[in-house]
Amino acid sequence: MSFDLSVTSSKKIILAVTGGIAAYKSAILVRRLKDFGFDVRVVMTRGAQAFITPLTFQALSGHPVHTELLDAEAESGMGHIELARWADLLLVAPASCDILAKFACGLADDLLSTLYLATNAPVWVAPATNQQMWAAPATQRNLKTLVEDGVHVIMPASGSQACGDVGLGRMPEPEDLAYQVMEYFHKQQRAIAEKFGLLAGKRVVITAGPTREAIDPVRYISNHSTGKMGFALAAACYAAGAKVTLISGPVSLDTPNGVKRLKVSSAIQMLDESMQMLDKGCDIFIATAAVADYRVAEVAEHKIKKAGDELAVSLIKNPDIVATIAQQEKRPFMVGFAAETRNIEEYAAGKLVAKKLDMIACNDVSRADIGFASDENAMIVFFADQYHMEKRELEKASKQDIAQQLVEAISDAINQEQQPV
Repeated sequence: MSFDLSVTSSKKIILAVTGGIAAYKSAILVRRLKDFGFDVRVVMTRGAQAFITPLTFQALSGHPVHTELLDAEAESGMGHIELARWADLLLVAPASCDILAKFACGLADDLLSTLYLATNAPVWVAPATNQQMWAAPATQRNLKTLVEDGVHVIMPASGSQACGDVGLGRMPEPEDLAYQVMEYFHKQQRAIAEKFGLLAGKRVVITAGPTREAIDPVRYISNHSTGKMGFALAAACYAAGAKVTLISGPVSLDTPNGVKRLKVSSAIQMLDESMQMLDKGCDIFIATAAVADYRVAEVAEHKIKKAGDELAVSLIKNPDIVATIAQQEKRPFMVGFAAETRNIEEYAAGKLVAKKLDMIACNDVSRADIGFASDENAMIVFFADQYHMEKRELEKASKQDIAQQLVEAISDAINQEQQPV
């Protein structure tokens, strides 16, 4: 599963570290959060500094570490109130029994407990403690109070502890914590997109990648498509609030976060899945897949042995998936793609009309800088006459940026269609 890091690149996290041997895991946690694109600032209690130095966190986060409530140098820049306002999330990991008690009682005798009272950001705590201290009635009362106050408690893991005991109390692994934080912000963004996104509530089906047409059990006919453009579009449509199903030929790409992926091999399989999705309900159909035009008439049951200098294989035409969908009675908004090597605009405009599409995006795959394997693209977009929209030229950019521009073009066309005459 791949995540869109643009969602987290603007998010700010205060990672608070309290006293405990698990503080060493917090150093790894900073690194993982940074890998996900978060801006991280670290707050350390005095107990935490007995286990690991502030210099370690400064080097990993790229920011000075905050340790004192009444620090004249800190107050001249980012004081505790400004720090509390800065955060999108306050994550305490590890959270000691002492800090849980302070939070529950509303004490404010150090920087961290003051931040807890001063911030409007969500607060997460990842307790790390001896198994008996975790089970103590006082600790459980404090946890109940925190949950009632809206604090998100990340349950500790079970296992052997530094003290030699075995049981609940281990801080979860940094990778798991970072992943949970990432999921939280993506779900938050998703909720906004589903309500206000350009494609909010739309059901989108996208075909992507190549198809493989078997010759025998070990050989096939295919093409150079990598699926990158289709996968980028799937991510962009999901980010715009759509419910996305991606019907993909064989590619080595991670499924975008939130997208349902159906894996196929041949053109016939891709058409079958597309028709099933049409029956289930589809508002927008985007055909980016490089579907093989022909397939072998008769697939050999066993591997064809080498014999002579020539091999004759009979080919028959594959169905045109996008044209077939466009002819259906319950016809969605149809978006086609034209990957050409010459007469780009002429061929694309012809396909738009011949296949009865609403919109077509074309590109020149003969260019090495924007070909099949490239991470960048440049496209020209045409619309059917009924939309009264001029063609759009999308200048060379990353496929993610091109995908976003295509989503905007689709949204503009749909809104244009819905305008009263």
